[in-house]
Amino acid sequence: MSKIGKKPVPLAKGVELKWQAPLVRIKGPKGELTLTIRPEVDLEVSSGEVKVKAKEATKQANSLHGTYRSLINNMIIGVSQGFERKLEMVGVGYKAELKGKALAILAGFSHPVEYSIPAGIEITVEKGNKIAIKGIDKHLVGEVAAQIRSIRPPEPYQGKGIRYEGELVRKKAGKAAAGVTSGTAGGK
Repeated sequence: MSKIGKKPVPLAKGVELKWQAPLVRIKGPKGELTLTIRPEVDLEVSSGEVKVKAKEATKQANSLHGTYRSLINNMIIGVSQGFERKLEMVGVGYKAELKGKALAILAGFSHPVEYSIPAGIEITVEKGNKIAIKGIDKHLVGEVAAQIRSIRPPEPYQGKGIRYEGELVRKKAGKAAAGVTSGTAGGK
């Protein structure tokens, strides 16, 4: 049995969970999320908490046991508090601005890159080079952040690009420094 799956999931204040196999519907102050649960897993809803149970002792059921517990926990956190992911743009002239339902990103290309914001996601731009992505679905928030980061990922020589807030980019030495440290004179 899964260590994570054994733990009960507490229901936050103001969160309502409805379970009609195979569909779980979680409603809270920030919105509503649904999840389809596989038949190998069952839910036990009691006052103030939810327990995820594996119906059988198979390898498949045990692996899904912990996964569904984590997914339900993330849904409860999402509808009660929400999720946020922040990105930083590092580079001369790198900036972002909102244009209606799209995010225009200037990241060293000859043209601005337009990223259309999906439903359920709220994006704010601070100081032109910091992007905050908010939403109730943890997977969707992470996916949007990864897609925006992939427009210009941080490069290892100068560190320019779009990175997660607090992400450490290891810089490489480069050609000139590599030749000096190896000690080769380059002659006959």
